[in-house]
Amino acid sequence: MKLPRIAIIGSGSWATALAKLLLNNSEHINWFTRKKEDVAYFKEFKTNPRYLSSVEFETNKIDFYTSVAECIKHSDYLILAIPSAFLHDSFDGIESKDLKDKIIFSAIKGIVPQHNLIIGEYLNKVHQVPLENIGVITGPCHAEEVAMEKLSYLTIASITTANAQVLSNLLNCRYLMSTVSDDIYGTEFSAVLKNVIAVAGGICHGLGYGDNFLAVLVSNAIQEIKRFVDAVHPINRDINASAYLGDLLVTAYSQFSRNRMFGTMLGKGYSVKQAQLEMNMIAEGYYAVKCVYEINKQHRIHMPITDAVYNIIYQHHDVKREISNLSKLLS
Repeated sequence: MKLPRIAIIGSGSWATALAKLLLNNSEHINWFTRKKEDVAYFKEFKTNPRYLSSVEFETNKIDFYTSVAECIKHSDYLILAIPSAFLHDSFDGIESKDLKDKIIFSAIKGIVPQHNLIIGEYLNKVHQVPLENIGVITGPCHAEEVAMEKLSYLTIASITTANAQVLSNLLNCRYLMSTVSDDIYGTEFSAVLKNVIAVAGGICHGLGYGDNFLAVLVSNAIQEIKRFVDAVHPINRDINASAYLGDLLVTAYSQFSRNRMFGTMLGKGYSVKQAQLEMNMIAEGYYAVKCVYEINKQHRIHMPITDAVYNIIYQHHDVKREISNLSKLLS
């Protein structure tokens, strides 16, 4: 069977990790990266100049593009791996006909802030991509551990499970195992919400709360996530599966979690702007919490952790007082 032409849209750490995985089983990939100087560096030194620079690539197996339209044109499967806040601008000029018959998987784990939509809904409603052509790549998985070839797991979700299986087969290797799901809404919203929870966990860590409190926070968080995903897309799902609980745990606890790092800085007294500048990376939870807060106005779900993070980041509530109030609502 002829393998589909795969494109990665984005050049960050997760895009780089996915490229490494795909090239274990593919003779060729297309790769969009915005900056021409990054492409030149890739070709000369065989590594990403900005992220996971320890990973070396056989660049003769990669066609680099600095035009997202051209990259899309020459590909069958698209894997989106750019920050959600930049997706809409990156797709500026891309028309629905350009995405016709393309199979698109999101590895973004965020919400498009300009439209307040998760990636799948954005593709469907704004670019008229049929839901059956949309999928989600979710964890539990950190790019850094993929780079080190530590055993990792992914969930590949699509209502067209045959598409998910194709991608699963291309990603599976000695150090990566993947499973297939048809829950595109639950897996994607859970991936968004776990970033918000990781920010909360980081805030608590920065304030000096210990492991005991974080365990209570996370156990309450999975219940909060369940209430939300069951409300927005009620189907039969096991919230304790690795795509939901596992992804939450790795993001809330890991040293590699940029959302936890962002929260830790807030807990230590950094302003939001100071934390963003020092990290020089995107913490998706920053954008996600505002979007989830707005979406929840329709549903009115009890989400005390999300509300606390929103109050700290966007309402500028006192961090210590907000977490103290939150602690009284947990059990």
